[in-house]
Amino acid sequence: MEWGSESAAVRRHRVGGERRDGPGATPQPEREAPAQDSLADSCGGGARTRKRSGAGSALSEAPAALGLALYLLALRTLVQLSLQQLVLRGAPGHRGEFDAGQARDYLEHITAIGPRTTGSPENEILTVHYLLEQIKLIEVQSSSLHKISVDVQRPTGSFSIDFLGGFTSYYDNITNVVVKLEPRDGAQHAVLANCHFDSVANSPGASDDAVSCSVMLEVLRVLSTSSEALHHAVIFLFNGAEENVLQASHGFITQHPWASLIRAFINLEAAGVGGKELVFQTGPENPWLVQAYVSAAKHPFASVVAQEVFQSGIIPSDTDFRIYRDFGNIPGIDLAFIENGYIYHTKYDTADRILTDSIQRAGDNILAVLKYLATSDMLATSSKYRHGNMVFFDVFGLFVIAYPSRVGSIINYMVVMAVVLYLGKKFLQPKHKTANYTKDFFCGLGITLISWFTSLVTVLIIAVFISLIGQSLSWYNHFYVSVCLYGTAAVAKIIFIHTLAKRFYFVNASGQYLGEVFFDVSLFVHCGFLIALTYRGLCSAFISAVWVAFPLLTKLCVHKGFKQHGAQGKFIAFYLLGMFIPYLYALYLIWAVFEMFTPILGRSGSEIPPDVVLASILAGCTMILSSYFINFIYLAKSTKKTMLTLTLVCSVTFLLVCSGTFFPYSSNPASPKPKRVFLQHVTRTFHDLDGNIVKRDSGIWINGFDYTGMSHITSHIPEINDTIRAHCEESAPLCGFPWYLPVHFLIRKNWYLPAADVSPRDPAHFRLVSKERTPWDSVKLTFEATGPSHMSFYVRTHKGSTLSQWSLGNGTPVTSKGGDYFVFYSHGLQASAWQFWIEVQVLEEQPEGMVTVAIAAHYLSGEDKRSSQLDALRDKFPDWTFPSAWVCTYDLFVF
Repeated sequence: MEWGSESAAVRRHRVGGERRDGPGATPQPEREAPAQDSLADSCGGGARTRKRSGAGSALSEAPAALGLALYLLALRTLVQLSLQQLVLRGAPGHRGEFDAGQARDYLEHITAIGPRTTGSPENEILTVHYLLEQIKLIEVQSSSLHKISVDVQRPTGSFSIDFLGGFTSYYDNITNVVVKLEPRDGAQHAVLANCHFDSVANSPGASDDAVSCSVMLEVLRVLSTSSEALHHAVIFLFNGAEENVLQASHGFITQHPWASLIRAFINLEAAGVGGKELVFQTGPENPWLVQAYVSAAKHPFASVVAQEVFQSGIIPSDTDFRIYRDFGNIPGIDLAFIENGYIYHTKYDTADRILTDSIQRAGDNILAVLKYLATSDMLATSSKYRHGNMVFFDVFGLFVIAYPSRVGSIINYMVVMAVVLYLGKKFLQPKHKTANYTKDFFCGLGITLISWFTSLVTVLIIAVFISLIGQSLSWYNHFYVSVCLYGTAAVAKIIFIHTLAKRFYFVNASGQYLGEVFFDVSLFVHCGFLIALTYRGLCSAFISAVWVAFPLLTKLCVHKGFKQHGAQGKFIAFYLLGMFIPYLYALYLIWAVFEMFTPILGRSGSEIPPDVVLASILAGCTMILSSYFINFIYLAKSTKKTMLTLTLVCSVTFLLVCSGTFFPYSSNPASPKPKRVFLQHVTRTFHDLDGNIVKRDSGIWINGFDYTGMSHITSHIPEINDTIRAHCEESAPLCGFPWYLPVHFLIRKNWYLPAADVSPRDPAHFRLVSKERTPWDSVKLTFEATGPSHMSFYVRTHKGSTLSQWSLGNGTPVTSKGGDYFVFYSHGLQASAWQFWIEVQVLEEQPEGMVTVAIAAHYLSGEDKRSSQLDALRDKFPDWTFPSAWVCTYDLFVF
């Protein structure tokens, strides 16, 4: 029975005391006030009839649930189609346009060289020679309007950074290839384009970052042959030591004479392989740069949400953007490929996996933005436009919407005021009209929050259990397993709580009335988030504004029809149509979240349970997506079939996960998802205060980069088991192991398999040069070290001693997480002995000395990186793993 045709008798039975116009009154649409009168004691617990709305007024469960599922699926399909549309036109090749084919040729030549670690001949000689050769060919073809200058820089320097808990970096004679393209008469201002040609050990580094250098070479070629004169210079920096934690960019921006010309920069990076390159950082401030990207980019893909997430620090990564911002005080744009991060920094990062269309769109965008900046009057006077932030986001890759953050705040508060007026009208009506609406609203708010909280608790319980039984990452190779396990559990719990409320709490309330109340509750919650985000000055608040403005507008448009005819097909169609934009954009962002975070959870260390993280994210997404659909629970006749289906899917998936059906990793050539393992064949030598060797051992130190440790490896390599778990040397810095970077707090489960001594042909040497007492009553220790291109130096002060200063960084010692000091050292092909000093303030003499130091030498290239035992162990690893192996030594001393 439709609400609009309900008889007065039925209405009288359902809502006692309702007034009629007369004995012969014809059926009229139910008015809001009587409907609200029916809830006079809905939060008070008075006697109520269990009679609910007429049969015809309620939605049929199966069609409603299926319709909502298909709606979300259709939106997800639109998002996928948008993401797959990389370029909007056919292959180029016209003069003056970016040629992806030429860029691919550069890419294949660079990656053919092999892994390019800093200090290796592959990086310092072969790649540099190839770049200079191509730049020379480009210079020959260039227009007479332009002048090309080339410089090979070999900087030496040091700095401290708070990345990975904080450490200090020192570099010596590393390599930068710098090209300046400028007008024939020269230029006083420049824009910088930055990439890095080095790679991590044992990876060809196609996406990270050879493809960016290939794009820059082709952009250089196109700009240099252009008949259009530039107003400013464009500096192309091909840096050779980014993977050494941003060393080469620091050497350039702090030491190169051209650095003083730079007014803005574009940094090209990768956190995945191919797809669309995302603008995920801009600024700081300088809104004109965002406007430049908006005006120039042909295939925009940008989001201030990505910027604020990345800059929050929850993603364990950093780029050269930080160096130019912090040490050069230069604003810029940071772009990165983000798709398929499963093979980032692995042997699978090859040129053939990067689509030509990805190269084309990146080249089109970089060329257009650089050309725009190099011909812009704003570049020379950028200091005038440096204040303020921008709200910016692309609309499915078609165009970018950008406006100043202050305008965003005004828009946000206008939306908030609209909600205040909408809800205030209901709250402030005379009591005899509003009845218990206010109380019902807050009861509904409480029920909604309880449903979300219990939903989160439920998925966390499941995730913890899955982690405890050793089945973490079951979804790593099958993402929709997580949706079927955690997503269905979250949805089922939300529906369950609201079904209980509908059945036992809002006993005599009409579904139509409750649907309206819970819509208002969702609107209120999103409005609360909008206020909070805007108050904190976050530009991402625009998302909450979208999730308030469009639903409110939809509600106002369908309100009259809903009151007259209830939840009929026409109402549902218009309702879902009005929700199209917020839900489509939410799914767009949710895709980006999972595209970034799912691969990261496979390399986030042994201490963070990935199932707990992913379950929490899925629960949060479920809360958002369910918010404006909660009212359908109250409009539907029943939810039994939906809950049964969701529970069945969750239960079956849970049992399959517990039984180990879903293996986390894959060696599928089309889509590999390898497990990452580090193998370091190390010889450790410990000296006492008198210089005597007190301990010496050798073994292969094994680190798994995900939560599962070696549980999947033991069946393939029985000797790697829990009997060889590495034990922390409590008196040694960083537990006495040769950490390459200070990630010891993320990876605390290690294995140490005894092995023969290593004997590199280029052994590391470390000695105390001098020990002297200073006039201010401290002890200055001067050291000298020689060895391979990568070394790590660790310091731990003893009780009664403090490290007051040193010759590294800015002179102030920086501790890593845990209290020890970590110094990352690297050099190019040739470097003099590394001399440095530390100054120890001794407050109280100790018989065991004042400080313990250790030095680890890492052999990442050449013959010294290999040993027969290391090769034999690496070859035993199954094909679904990526074991990155090298030789190292560790020497500890006490002073």
